[in-house]
This record gives sequence, C-alpha cells and structure tokens, in this order.
Amino acid sequence: MNKKKAVVSLGHEALGYTTLEQWDAVKVTAKALADLVEADYQLTITHSNGPQVSMIHKAMTELRRVYIDYTPAPMCVCSAMSQGYVGFDIQNSLRAELLSRGISKAVSTILTQVTVDPYDEAFYAPTKVIGRYMSAEDAEIEIKKGNYVQEEPGKGFRRVVAAPHPIDIVEIDAIRTLAQADQVVIACGGGGIPVIEQNHALKGASAVIEKDSIAGKLAANLMVDELIILTGVPCVYQNYRQPDQTALNHLTSAQAKELIIQGQFEEGTMLPKIEAAIFYLEQNPAGKVLITSLEAVSDAIKGKAGTVITA
Repeated sequence: MNKKKAVVSLGHEALGYTTLEQWDAVKVTAKALADLVEADYQLTITHSNGPQVSMIHKAMTELRRVYIDYTPAPMCVCSAMSQGYVGFDIQNSLRAELLSRGISKAVSTILTQVTVDPYDEAFYAPTKVIGRYMSAEDAEIEIKKGNYVQEEPGKGFRRVVAAPHPIDIVEIDAIRTLAQADQVVIACGGGGIPVIEQNHALKGASAVIEKDSIAGKLAANLMVDELIILTGVPCVYQNYRQPDQTALNHLTSAQAKELIIQGQFEEGTMLPKIEAAIFYLEQNPAGKVLITSLEAVSDAIKGKAGTVITA
C-alpha cells in the first residue's frame, strides 16, 4: 500500500503559549500525529511560532535593557531560535510516541530559510505585532532606530514587523530528500526564517512569514497528496459565530474564492488558511486540503469531520 504524502500545518493551539504549556501540548499533538503515521501517512510538519518568537524577542530586548553593551538578537535570529526549540520539543515527543507504539522512524528538524523580496509592499506597511508592551519613550527609541511601532489603547506600544510573501524555500532539496527516505520532517517552522538574497549570500530580514502561506508553498513544492491544516475549530464555517453559522464540509477552490470575496473569512485566522489551500490546489489540482482541529483530525481523515477543499 502506497503511503499518502501530507504536509501538516500546526497552529498555536498545538503548541501552547509558554514553555511549560508547550511541553504538555506537544505530547497531545504527538499522539494525533502518530495516529496519522499509523494511518499510512508520510508526514512533513510545519508549525506556528507566534507566541514563541515573541517570547524570545522580548527576552532579548529585556537583556539589552539590563546589559547596555549587549547587542540584541535581530528578528531573523529570534525566528531561528524558535524553530530550534519548537522543533526540538515536537521531534522528541513524536519520536517517543511512535516508539511507544512500536514504530521506529526517524524524526528530523530542518532549520529552514525562506527568501523574500526586499521590495515587498509588506516592508512598507508592517502588520505583525511582536514583543513586549513599551512606554511612549521606549517606542520613540524604536522609531528612531527605523522600527515600526503600534499603539494599543490602554496597554502601550508594541513593535510591528513586516509579513512579506515567501518566494523560495532554501532548504527544499534537503526536506525532499528526507521525506523521500520516509522520515518525518519538521520544517519551515513559523513560516521559515525570512532572508534576502544579496549576491551569493543570504541576509536575514526583519520580518516574519505567514505560516499558512509557507505551508501551501511547501505542500506544492513537495507535490504531496494532502495539505492538512490544523487549527482551533473542527471545520470551516460560513457566517462564523453568527446565529446562522453553517459548517462547510466540502468546498471547491472556486467556491472558496467566492466566499473570500464575500468577506466570510477573518484576516489573520481563517483567511490565510483558505488562501494557502487555493495556492496549493492551483499547483497540484489532484491534491486535497483538509482543515480541521487537532482533536478531530483522526476522524477527519476518515471523512467524518473537517472541511475538504478540492480543485
């Protein structure tokens, strides 16, 4: 029996918000992922890093406040650090869960860079909030450094960074090689580390990449059979949180595009997932996208839950 190849995108619900929460959350996540392995899926996993990269960025900023001679880590380094420690927890929890089921399978984390266009419009209108709340004085210092800040009434100021469109996954050949060797691969964590090509070098960018966007690109690059997006709800809804909320069990790409035009999907939550699904299906019309929750994924792969999107 041929294994089904899938990219699985984990949302922050699968990881928690703090280090302690993550330790507990990844154990639950590992069980769901192991269920997919037992169901003959060959997995490539990507994941959110929003809370984690914010925590790292905050720690680095606070360290600079205490030790003024310390050079704070740039955003790209914070992203790399988050890939390492989130990947470490997922990798070890999944390996342990698989071994407990009598499955000996390599699980590998790849530090992944993703190229972006230095002239991407996102760099001129940053939207992704990161780091701690700042006073007006601290915010002014950030502005003088050339950084963008955003005020949240009653709370203070926070730094915002760009979320440019991903161009190429630098380590895609390494990811593909491990996947073809039937390893479970964890890659493109947090959307990947954004880098800009300069001659033959890659320079880190002060930005973050939408993890759903990179999940769609990763799935298309690997030409997997399925893109499985795990989020906080069991399926996609029309008129979400309204009295006439309706579960959508199946959508075509054309129907999904029409719902986007209608404004059915919220920016920053469901919209990027639907856009990633459409992108992947445009590159691989024979593929399938499944959007569901971590808790429902075992039922969803059997057609008993979730939303399926096809070309």
